[in-house]
Amino acid sequence: MVPVYKLCYITDRLALGPKPLIPRILEAARADVDLIQIREKDLPARELAALAQAAVDGACESNARIVVNDRLDVALAVGAAGVHLGTQSMPPRVVRDCVNRDFASRDIASRDFLVGVSCHSLDEAVEAEAAGADYLLLGPIFPTVSKLPYGPPLGLPTLMKVTARITIPVLALGGITVERVKPCIRAGAAGIAGISIFQDCDSLAERVRELRRHTST
Repeated sequence: MVPVYKLCYITDRLALGPKPLIPRILEAARADVDLIQIREKDLPARELAALAQAAVDGACESNARIVVNDRLDVALAVGAAGVHLGTQSMPPRVVRDCVNRDFASRDIASRDFLVGVSCHSLDEAVEAEAAGADYLLLGPIFPTVSKLPYGPPLGLPTLMKVTARITIPVLALGGITVERVKPCIRAGAAGIAGISIFQDCDSLAERVRELRRHTST
């Protein structure tokens, strides 16, 4: 059974401006964020692998699990905890088969390797679960500029429909603020995911403590 992750920090080094990303990732790991998704789509494979390796190595003594967005090859190469798939990525079932083959060749059990999927509708969520996803990010739940290409926000009613139908953990994504966490949890979400909620704060440790209070009610 996959643990119920509640807090997922999605990285965006460009939004950090001059601040370096790796220290932020390690701060998130020390603050006890559950999942850290390395989502730097513009980086070439070599640079992405170096970033992901630094994150995996730096977070190894924490409870945080590092997952790499889309690039299964990079995730496997650096020993990440999993991969997170988007709508244009390989299907979860294909990814799981690749992981099983790779781990079997090294005589390593693959059951702990996470496969997460981003979904934007109930149908996509049902399909992802059936295809073997371990957890889902559902969004955008609230209005947010970064998710405009995915259309209008889904809203809490859709979140409630998905969580009532899906048995794997669903994390709410899109326009998430501290004040919106509790409504998402009441709608059935296991937790929340986001970029700015983890990057736009003075103290990440204090932000995580605040979010923990909201996700535990």
